[in-house]
Amino acid sequence: MCGIVGYLGEREAYPVLLKGLKRLEYRGYDSAGMALLNPRGELSIYKTKGKVAGLESFVNGQDMSGSNGIAHTRWATHGEPCTENAHPHASPSGRLALVHNGIIENYATLKNKLQAKGYAFRSSTDTEVLVYLIEYIQQKEHTDLLTAVQLALRVVVGAYAIAVIDREHPDMIVAARKSSPLVVGIGEEEFFLASDATPLVEYTKKMVYLKDEEVAVLQRGKELRIVDLHNIQTTPEIQEVEMDLTQLEKGGFPHFMLKEIFDQPDCISDCMRGRIQPAEMRVFLSAVEEHKERLLQARRYVIIACGTSWHAALIGKQLIEHFCRIPVEVAYASEFRYAEPVIGAEDVVIAISQSGETADTLAAVEQAKRQGAFIYGICNNVGSSIARATHTGSYIHVGPEVGVASTKAFTGQVTVLTLLALTLSREKKTMDDQLFEKIIRELSLIPGKMKQLLTLNESIAALAPIFTYARNFIYLGRGYSYPVALEGALKLKEISYIHAEGYPAAEMKHGPIALIDAEMPVVVIAVRDGLYEKVLSNIQEIKARQGKIIALVTEGDTEVTRLADYCITLPPTLECLEPLIASIPLQLLAYHIAVCKGKNVDQPRNLAKSVTVE
Repeated sequence: MCGIVGYLGEREAYPVLLKGLKRLEYRGYDSAGMALLNPRGELSIYKTKGKVAGLESFVNGQDMSGSNGIAHTRWATHGEPCTENAHPHASPSGRLALVHNGIIENYATLKNKLQAKGYAFRSSTDTEVLVYLIEYIQQKEHTDLLTAVQLALRVVVGAYAIAVIDREHPDMIVAARKSSPLVVGIGEEEFFLASDATPLVEYTKKMVYLKDEEVAVLQRGKELRIVDLHNIQTTPEIQEVEMDLTQLEKGGFPHFMLKEIFDQPDCISDCMRGRIQPAEMRVFLSAVEEHKERLLQARRYVIIACGTSWHAALIGKQLIEHFCRIPVEVAYASEFRYAEPVIGAEDVVIAISQSGETADTLAAVEQAKRQGAFIYGICNNVGSSIARATHTGSYIHVGPEVGVASTKAFTGQVTVLTLLALTLSREKKTMDDQLFEKIIRELSLIPGKMKQLLTLNESIAALAPIFTYARNFIYLGRGYSYPVALEGALKLKEISYIHAEGYPAAEMKHGPIALIDAEMPVVVIAVRDGLYEKVLSNIQEIKARQGKIIALVTEGDTEVTRLADYCITLPPTLECLEPLIASIPLQLLAYHIAVCKGKNVDQPRNLAKSVTVE
C-alpha cells in the first residue's frame, strides 16, 4: 500500500524522487521520506510525518545533491504515523537505508533475536527490523550487499518490495519483491525504480516487472541484473509501456476523482474499442477465443474480488447467469482461501482487481490454481501480478486511476464483464439474436449517455449541501441496481465519512426500516425495469415514515417523481446496462457531499489505492 521510488544515474536524483512520490501518493500519505547518497559519499535521510508536500517544505534550502537515492510514501501498518516510523529506515551504523512496501509477518521473532544481540531499535516498524538484519548479516558473514539481502530475505516471512542503498557502494541499488509490486525502468545509462509505472513513464518506456523472490541489482555503468534468492540469474523481461501522461494530471479539475468521473465516457469507449463491432453485431475477446473450450465447458464460475471490484463481481454474476445460464458464485477474496473452498478442474475462477496487485485476490488466485481451477483475470494495470498469475484475462483499459475512491475502474470492470457474458452467450447459443443485437447497439450508445449524465454535475453539486448534516444514509436497489446501491454507499463512506449502507430494496422491511425517520436520507435507484412496481412500493413505505428520498428515475417518470423529495433523471437504457448509467450520479453525489464537508476526496483518511497487504 506504500509507494517506493528509486533513481540511479547521472542526473540529480531529488527531482525524480520528489515527482515520483507525488505520483504515488495515492498509495499512502501518512508520512514521506527519502535517502540520498551525495557526491561526498555521505548518506542522508530526510523524512516527515504527513504528506509529500510536508517533506518538500522540510528539505527546502538543504543540500539535496546526489545521483543515487530512494524514497517512500507510507500507509501505516506497523507503528503509528510519525517521523520515527517513516521510511527510509537506516541500519544501526547508518551505512544502509531501506524502503519497504509490505508486511514482515515474523518481524517480532527477528527483532527479539537482534535485541538479544544488543541492537536497540528507534521505531516500532517491521521495516527497521529488516534493515538491521541485513547489516547484521553483512558484518557477521563479511559479505556484500546483494548477498546480505538475499540471506535476509530467505528468513523473512511475509510480503515485501524493498530498495536498499549502501554508502560503501554508492553506484548500486539492490531491490527485491515478493507479493508486493516493484517495477524497474531502464533508461540511457540510468535506472528508475517504483511501485508502479506511473512515476517512470516520463523518463522511459522500457520496464521490467519483478517477479516473486527476484532481486534486481541496479549498478551504474552495467546492465540490469536479475537473480533469485539463491543467486540463480534470469534474463530480464523488458516490456514497452505506453501511458498518456495527461492522465496523471488533474487537467483543470479541482480533484482527480472528479476528473476520473468525467473521464468515463472516453474510458468506456477505449475499453470497448476493437472488442465490440456494432456494424457486424459482434463482440470479440481474444481471451475467450484462445481458451474457448475451457471456458465453455466450465461446471461453474467463481468470481473473487474485494471492495468496489466485489460490487462489479455481483453485477457480473447476474450478467453471466442471465446470458449464459452458467452458475456463478461471488466470494470476497479476503475470505476465499480461509473458507476451504471446494474448487476443482471443472471450475473457472474470475479474479477482478483494479491494480492487479490486491494481496487478498492474488493469494486467492494462487489457492485456486493449486486446486486446478482455470483463472481469468480482469484488471487495469498491464504487467501486474494478477495479470501474470492468471491463465488468461482481459484488461479494462481505463488508464491510471489516481483518486483513491474508484470510479472509472468500476465502470470499466462492469463493461468487460458485460462483454465477457455476451461473448460466452454467443458461443453457447444461450441468447437469441434479437436480444444480442439490441444489447450491442445499446452498449455503443452508453458513452454518449454518460456524457449526458455528466451535464447534471452542477445540479447534483447544488443538491449536496442539503445532506452534509447526515450521519447515516441508506441506499436501495433491486436486481442489477442492488450492487450499484452497495457501490454508491461505499463511495459516500470512503470520502465523506458518513456511515452508509446498501440493501436490496425488498430487504428494507426485514430490519433496516427501523432506522427510517425524518432525518434519514434514502437513495433509491428506481429506474424503469422489470422491478419498478416493487421499488415503487418500497418508496411508499419509506415515505410513510417521513424518510428523505433521493430517487434515481428514468426520463419521463411521473410516479416516483411525485413521491420523492429529490430526483435525478437518467437516460433510458436496457436493464442489464443500468449499472453503467446509474453509478455516475451516485459518484457525483458522494463527491460533492464530501467537498461540502471539506474532506480530501482524493486521499481519504486511512485508505490507500492499492491494497497490497492483508
